[in-house]
Amino acid sequence: MANTGTGRRKTAVAQVRLTQGTGKVLINKRTLEEYFPVETTRNDAFLPFTVTNTMGQFDVFITVKGGGKTGQGGAVKLGIARALVEYNEEFRTVLRKFDSLTRDPRMVERKKYGLKKARKRFQFSKR
Repeated sequence: MANTGTGRRKTAVAQVRLTQGTGKVLINKRTLEEYFPVETTRNDAFLPFTVTNTMGQFDVFITVKGGGKTGQGGAVKLGIARALVEYNEEFRTVLRKFDSLTRDPRMVERKKYGLKKARKRFQFSKR
């Protein structure tokens, strides 16, 4: 039986499916190292497995869309954490302690009319 979890971060959405297995990881039909070449992003994304000591117990199949690699890593982290809680409710306290179950609400602020970016202005000239 597969446990599922959906994670979101910025504009990235990750759908995670966990099945009992040997630790095989596929992200958009690619290997973990191929999809997340930066080690810090990989470690952050798979933090829920590390803190619950379940690394290598599950085969992980992930579909992730939108955003950049860092946002996708955060989305994967939340998705894995939610799937682990679905698998075993006792993981909730550990994952909560490591802030893995909290959806990061920060989004990019929209660009405002008359400005260069959301808050950056054009140089002011008095004369």
